Amino acid sequence: MEEVLLEQILVYGTVFILCAITVFFYTRKKKVKSVIVEKKVEIAKEEGLFEPVSLYPHINLNYCIGSGACITACPEKDILGIKDGVATVINTANCIGHGACFHACPVEAITLKIGTEARGVDLPHVSESFETNFKGIYIAGELGGMGLIKNSVEQGQQAIENMVKAKKPSKENVIDVVIIGAGPAGISATLAAKQHGLTSVTLEQDSLGGTVYTFPRSKIVMTAPMDLPLYGKAKLYNTSKDELLQLWNKVISEHDIKIQENTKVESIIPIEDKTFKIVTNTNEEFICNHVLLAIGKRGSPRKLYVPGEDTQKVAYRLLEPENIKDKNVLVVGGGDSAIESALLLKDENNTTLSYRKDKFARLKPKNREKVQQAIEDGSMKVIYNSNVVSINEKDVLLKIDEDDEVKQIDNDLVYIFAGGELPTSFLEKAGVKITKRFGYTMKSH
Repeated sequence: MEEVLLEQILVYGTVFILCAITVFFYTRKKKVKSVIVEKKVEIAKEEGLFEPVSLYPHINLNYCIGSGACITACPEKDILGIKDGVATVINTANCIGHGACFHACPVEAITLKIGTEARGVDLPHVSESFETNFKGIYIAGELGGMGLIKNSVEQGQQAIENMVKAKKPSKENVIDVVIIGAGPAGISATLAAKQHGLTSVTLEQDSLGGTVYTFPRSKIVMTAPMDLPLYGKAKLYNTSKDELLQLWNKVISEHDIKIQENTKVESIIPIEDKTFKIVTNTNEEFICNHVLLAIGKRGSPRKLYVPGEDTQKVAYRLLEPENIKDKNVLVVGGGDSAIESALLLKDENNTTLSYRKDKFARLKPKNREKVQQAIEDGSMKVIYNSNVVSINEKDVLLKIDEDDEVKQIDNDLVYIFAGGELPTSFLEKAGVKITKRFGYTMKSH
């Protein structure tokens, strides 16, 4: 009896010791990971990457169980981490709105928000059906706050499906829907309209692809598959802008769909019979039952308003960098678009980057590494604390804030990446309300 009791004590004692050792090492490992994440948060704050700039994950600590599913699901690097047993945001400014974390969380502890309590973001009023406050006008894609291509494609399709559900009766000589913008949301909506038997016209102020068209040819724009109306699942991994445009052109051509390019919509005028008159810059007019705004939130590129900016040597997008060689190029801006363009140009040209601040903030990690390497190896020159004063035929004048010096540099081409301006006036004239949102929770469609 005593031997049995002793044996049980030894067994239970051994189990207890093993459990204690396991808990010790688990706790230690958890603490080490927390310290690493905390350090990453400190670095993110120093580099200006902790505060979000667009859509970002918000974690409800009362619900979070620290499963780490959100971290595993996120395709980006160090957006989220586990600290003290719960999830926390790290490089929030690098979030590009995949929404994978939201869907992966097993306890729904994550919501997707835009704007913070201190910094608001202007957004149009859009319901869960993608309809604005003005009945009959819908918004899908970047303008509504969802900038990722895959999300925009889904929203364009869903917006059309909601129009079908609304069952607005067709009228003679009235188009079912005019789609404004031929970017990801607009193309998807155009295909969905054909799929559902709706008559439609798609108007694009530039070229097929919208904002995507303005990206450099080799830029990777898709890292996950998407469902495209009339095509099905497109298995796109590490897909370049050129490959994506080829796919869109293929589907559009196969289904005999026309996109009216270089046509800017000047006004959307509601008519008494609950239809709309669309007027373009070429004085064309279209009467329709519904309007889908699938335009980018940036509207027109933001200008510097300096002498010489209206000359042909100035551009606001870089389309084919491989064709630019042996030029003195100035790239203006400090965001990812400016950095990526400068990096594409530096090997074949004498490239200078002008940035108005003393250091880069909110860059994607890969871009930060590459630009630092380019500075160190001398393949690209960066002039911080500088602003363009004037753009001349053979040079550019830059004002250096530190010593109030005006520097003259030889120049053949200027690329300006100063962001864009929300088309507020255009939207408000159409009756769409714009509100500054602070920490606004985006709806899951």
